[in-house]
Amino acid sequence: MPLYVYTITAATHPGRTEGLTGVGAEPSPLRQVTAGPLRAVVSDVDEEIRPRRRDLTAHQQVQDRLMAEGTILPLQFGYVAPDDQAVAAVLEERADAYLEALERVRGCAEYHVRAAQEEDALLREILQESPRAREINDRIRAGDADPRLPLELGELVATEVGARQEGLAADLIRTLIPFARDHNVRAPADGDLLNLSLLVHEDDKEPFLRAESDLAEQSTTVTFRFNGPLPPYSFV
Repeated sequence: MPLYVYTITAATHPGRTEGLTGVGAEPSPLRQVTAGPLRAVVSDVDEEIRPRRRDLTAHQQVQDRLMAEGTILPLQFGYVAPDDQAVAAVLEERADAYLEALERVRGCAEYHVRAAQEEDALLREILQESPRAREINDRIRAGDADPRLPLELGELVATEVGARQEGLAADLIRTLIPFARDHNVRAPADGDLLNLSLLVHEDDKEPFLRAESDLAEQSTTVTFRFNGPLPPYSFV
């Protein structure tokens, strides 16, 4: 019977899942498939599992519970295996890699940092600091009808915005990565200038959170969105 696979742990992990509900319209009880030093937490499924809110929540609740009890390698939502034998075979074949990954994330959690800059404030800054942008803007405001001016201003501003946001993102990354065992930078989306994942050990959690707080307090034009602690999806 097909299995939905939630996470991989060491066989010594407590693996307590009482009270948790698995994925699917009629969830099956969570159970474990063990092979040597490793264990996968699974549940039987008899349907295609899609990213519905209820199933996404169930998946995350399993990760959160197991992470609270020990180190885990969380799988992304949606992983299904044919049967117990297939899961056990993968655990055996990749045992060394999984054990190494478990050791790498031991005692760690993932934190996400996203940042966006206020567009109006950034535009004012560019117009104040770029003589050419200020000159073009003044000419347009004074009624100069030269059709090349808006195009030049738009290109100049776009170039400045890209360069300034890239530099700011680099500064933010340099500020935070000293507190992390590893980090992952992704392409920002939806107007953000930064999309950063960090693997933070429990020993570094408090100074890391203070650094996050300091960034938010010191920044007048940047809005931060912090999320964590989370299972270390980005580092598995």
